[in-house]
Amino acid sequence: MKKLLALSLVIVLFVGQLAGQDDIFKKGDKVLNLGLGLGSTYYGSYYTSRMPALTASVEIGVADKLIDGKGSIGVGGIVGYSSAKYSDYYKTSNFIFGARGSFHYPLLAKLDTYTGLMIGYNVYSYKYYDSSTAPYSGSASGLASSWFLGARYYFSEKISGMAELGYGTAVITIGVGIKF
Repeated sequence: MKKLLALSLVIVLFVGQLAGQDDIFKKGDKVLNLGLGLGSTYYGSYYTSRMPALTASVEIGVADKLIDGKGSIGVGGIVGYSSAKYSDYYKTSNFIFGARGSFHYPLLAKLDTYTGLMIGYNVYSYKYYDSSTAPYSGSASGLASSWFLGARYYFSEKISGMAELGYGTAVITIGVGIKF
């Protein structure tokens, strides 16, 4: 985790040497991301069916003009849900919620590029039911953390397509961003 954070910081510092565009995400901006996850981080290939992870996150710009008059910091929260089934007798689900912080730096016009960290809580539950045994269920919970790298391309002043790579509810999340 520390290596990924260090690598993202080095990338951001080198990016600071590029002639970036004007800030797209600034102090006071609010963005709602709605995403669909691909490549679950909780379920292996042996599951017979999986529901893609669904995520929603909100981010608020709290500081801007950090490096050469560009770059900003955003904070917010995230919720996500995913589930899977093995054959017809074992079902699992994950519900994750947490806080996120990110650093944004513009590389191209209309493209908001960022990296950040999430810390939260994961609630895992399972249910087993088979004709040869009595059904049973259980749950477990614990801290969750994630590093992510993302981008939002703005089609208009308020609407963007978004993609994130990271280790949260999914390896890749794609969706829409709505600035309000």
